[in-house]
Amino acid sequence: MIVDDEAPARARLATLLADVAADCPHEICASVGDAQAALAVMQKTVVDIVLLDVQMPGMNGVELAQEIAAMPLPPAVIFITAFDDYAVNAFEVRAVDYLLKPVRASRLAAALQRVIDARGPANPDNTGLAPVDTGGDTLLGEVHRAPARTHFSVQERDRLLLISVAEVLYLKAELKYVTLRTANREYLLEASLLSLEAELTDIFVRVHRNTLVARAAVIGVERAALTGDISSEGQAGEGWQVILRDLSERLPISRRQWSTVKALVK
Repeated sequence: MIVDDEAPARARLATLLADVAADCPHEICASVGDAQAALAVMQKTVVDIVLLDVQMPGMNGVELAQEIAAMPLPPAVIFITAFDDYAVNAFEVRAVDYLLKPVRASRLAAALQRVIDARGPANPDNTGLAPVDTGGDTLLGEVHRAPARTHFSVQERDRLLLISVAEVLYLKAELKYVTLRTANREYLLEASLLSLEAELTDIFVRVHRNTLVARAAVIGVERAALTGDISSEGQAGEGWQVILRDLSERLPISRRQWSTVKALVK
């Protein structure tokens, strides 16, 4: 699906897609001028790839990409824009690529090939892939979910910060926010701990109902005196806490998660 508020830009993309059809066979399932129309298409049609402009009236391309990323089986997103100052936001919405206009056919083909490669040998059984659109041949038939993020995007007053996932020691749900903790400080995210766990399950492990810790940061466990807060979920043994590198703070381990955490330090 092509999403761009300028008709000439949509027409040029259609021409470029025709130029690369031999290497990337496809069908353009829709070509629309705004985000609402794109969302309406995705309610009725399986879309494998969205070629998405950034600056559009109403909901912009980044906001639309956020909506797409929250879908159970999101299509891959490739930004195509005349502006290079939105590239940072692509980290947050896990776009496959960020192309600047005017786009060359070879560059577009390379971006499409990245999506094709993502559904290849790395996932031969197609687990977690979008279903095939039986209404006609699509570009990919089935598309791998977008890869996990490499950074968290944190908004602080008049600035946007990118925090590398590798720097994060733990994520802790508190009210409607998630506290992101690095060795140096805390940040606040507007996110769901459950969705972060599903997305980053290979990197983080749940130690308590409200806490995920980085697997690579776990350096041990220690006994702890049970408190009302810690014992609310029931602790294993006399009560245990996880020890993280570069952090003096200890985090309680729930009874349910004890065996999982214990396996990390064996």
